[in-house]
Amino acid sequence: MTEHKIGTREEWLAARKELLEREKELTRRSDELARQRRELPWVQVEKQYDFDTNEGTKTLSELFDGRSQLLVYHFMHGPNCPDGCPGCSYAADHFDGAVAHLNHHDVTFLCASRSPLETLNAYKRRMGWSFSWVSSEGSDFNRDFGAFTEEERRNGTGFNFGSARRASLSLNDDELMALSAFALEDRVVYHTYSCYDRGTDVLIGTWQLLDRTPKGRFRAPNEEEADGGWPRRHDEYEDAAAATAP
Repeated sequence: MTEHKIGTREEWLAARKELLEREKELTRRSDELARQRRELPWVQVEKQYDFDTNEGTKTLSELFDGRSQLLVYHFMHGPNCPDGCPGCSYAADHFDGAVAHLNHHDVTFLCASRSPLETLNAYKRRMGWSFSWVSSEGSDFNRDFGAFTEEERRNGTGFNFGSARRASLSLNDDELMALSAFALEDRVVYHTYSCYDRGTDVLIGTWQLLDRTPKGRFRAPNEEEADGGWPRRHDEYEDAAAATAP
């Protein structure tokens, strides 16, 4: 027997209409937050950053690829790790389909990590991704935009602008996930926005779908799993299922 509340169709409809009003309010608030994001002041990026790309070394302004806006996902893939973070890999599974639409809206999207380019390309091939991925190896790019845990370099305020702190990370203590936005105007690059940790949830459509299922997030078929259903790299689910099979 289920332990969940059971009701009639009429009871469900009444509760659903009440919830709909709260959902609509959340949508309106989200629209207003989006407007406020666009009104944040732009900060000129005066420091020079060089990135290793499959087309050679490029500067930050060259990463725009002829467009006026740039989104960079700071992917947790450190120099000493052959594999990327499982959580970032989960997010990255959602990126390829968005690229063409972002390009149509004058936005270039790419990932940046501190691992060497050849390591990133190898992992990208394993995962079957096609989005652009560049190496920021040897530069302060991750540190300067807060995707790095070194105490004295985290935005000057701490992780996520001092509002939270990660107690532990699954990959290594130097890497953090983040999304940063930049604008290019009159050949000048500006930093316009960054978000971290749960702020990047909106990039992951699977979370939004799971939030609308009866059991929600973090529920694995085997409820006893130590990770609570935390996502794996997509090529590891079959291995995990085989390992737990009777």
